[in-house]
Amino acid sequence: MIELRAFEPADAPRVVSWIDSLEALITWSGNTGFTWPFDAGQLSGFHASDPSPRVHMAVGPDRTPVGHFILRTEPSRQSVRLGMVLVSPAVRGRGYGEAMMAAALGKAFADPAIQRANLSVYAHNAGAMRLYERLGFRSESVEPKATCVAGEWSPSITMSLLRDAWRPRAH
Repeated sequence: MIELRAFEPADAPRVVSWIDSLEALITWSGNTGFTWPFDAGQLSGFHASDPSPRVHMAVGPDRTPVGHFILRTEPSRQSVRLGMVLVSPAVRGRGYGEAMMAAALGKAFADPAIQRANLSVYAHNAGAMRLYERLGFRSESVEPKATCVAGEWSPSITMSLLRDAWRPRAH
């Protein structure tokens, strides 16, 4: 259903177009320092400023980008951190997010040293939490005041998936 490829600067305008509000921007990027209105220059600059993350695009059968995520090896070298996970609004609800995450986990766990995948998700992002739980992620901790959007504090939940609990899926 999808393939993964490296993010290219030319992808930035498309990814930015998937984010239609300050709340959506913060839900996606957390406290990265992006400002609203969000633009392609901010995203390209962010990715160019730190070459260590592995930034990926998910592309559909017609080679059209449908998703974006970062997969970063953590300092322990035994775990990876998934972040900035985003699926195009045009394909949400069709299984692309699950396929993209399954492919990301396959990529992560292809390295035999990796024993854990971690991510954080805001508590109000119920759809993403359900997806992560279907993939085997389990909640580990809660940061009650992770970020503030429109005067409201949003808790962040750290979730993890151990290699032994991961079940590869066809994608």
